[in-house]
Amino acid sequence: MGLLVLFGFGFLAGLWLFRKNTIKANHTPSQVKGKLTVIIPARNEEMNLPYLLSSLQAQTRKPFEIIVVDDFSDDRTKEIAAGFGVTVIENTELPPCWTGKNWAVWNGYRHASGDLIAFLDADVRLEPHALESLINARETAGGVISVVPYHYTEKPYERLALITNILGVFAFTAPSERNNPKKGLYGSCILTTREDYDKVNGHEGVRSELLDDLNLGAKYVEAAIPVTNFIGHGLVSFRMYPQGIQSEIQGFGKGAVLSTSALRLTTVILIAVWIIGLIVSESALFLLHTSWALPLSIGYILYTLQMIYFVKYVGVFGRIIPVLHIFSTLFFLAIMVYSAYQVLFLGHVSWKGRNVKVGGRTDL
Repeated sequence: MGLLVLFGFGFLAGLWLFRKNTIKANHTPSQVKGKLTVIIPARNEEMNLPYLLSSLQAQTRKPFEIIVVDDFSDDRTKEIAAGFGVTVIENTELPPCWTGKNWAVWNGYRHASGDLIAFLDADVRLEPHALESLINARETAGGVISVVPYHYTEKPYERLALITNILGVFAFTAPSERNNPKKGLYGSCILTTREDYDKVNGHEGVRSELLDDLNLGAKYVEAAIPVTNFIGHGLVSFRMYPQGIQSEIQGFGKGAVLSTSALRLTTVILIAVWIIGLIVSESALFLLHTSWALPLSIGYILYTLQMIYFVKYVGVFGRIIPVLHIFSTLFFLAIMVYSAYQVLFLGHVSWKGRNVKVGGRTDL
């Protein structure tokens, strides 16, 4: 009976945490005036950049300018960007007390002239009416908006990110986070007005922060500017780590532990209940010939059905992982251990050839 209660609470916690906060697709020309600048920080993004720049060319709402900041890439990032006819800026040497991405984004902004500013990671891909819809959504919500993109995966190792992606959506859409004074933005896709960005001093105001997007969101909240997060289903997507499982582990590991500190206690508790129920239910795979088999199987079926529903809005993870989700759970637990090891023992996290200090927050 106790197990069924746990699975019931876990299932309900998942339903409460997950919000289908999608952006309404807009197929008609936006009435919102102003020039739109798109800023893309890029470090060794030759595999991703063509998809994003091609999708920007196909937009119904054309950006006034697209700025790619080449952050000391040692691949063909700069040449590919130039081939699309966009403005390419070579990032300058990293000053003290700045992290790499913050410095790249800030340098891009210093060359921007738009009234609206969109910050996009290089792995993002947009549907043709995405910018139009994002602009209308920001106009309706006010303030700044960000989007958790729909995650397209292709290789088996990429699909291990299922649980990690679901938890990310929980963190950014949970009702308990709406009035969080530390409410963050999702850095892959952010849209703001120049006026609001200047009010919070932009990325210069969070220049030393490892988790730039979370801290930037908190700056907007502190300035009484609304922060609204959406999920990108049908409009904004990405393929996060086509380069290999090492980049996937580093990418998720750099902020897995630190990001939990920005969440409200209610959100953390409900996520913990959901995860505990999930892990316990997955023990059914090893206890089928015991007296625990029936309640554990019921829990496993409940979580699997919930997973299948979530996947519809979170990403493409194949047919096997949403059913045998234990592999994704083990991957998530390994990421948390790795992240904790970096933060607590090494004092820095690794990402794209840089070691970023957790305390001093300067790149080594």
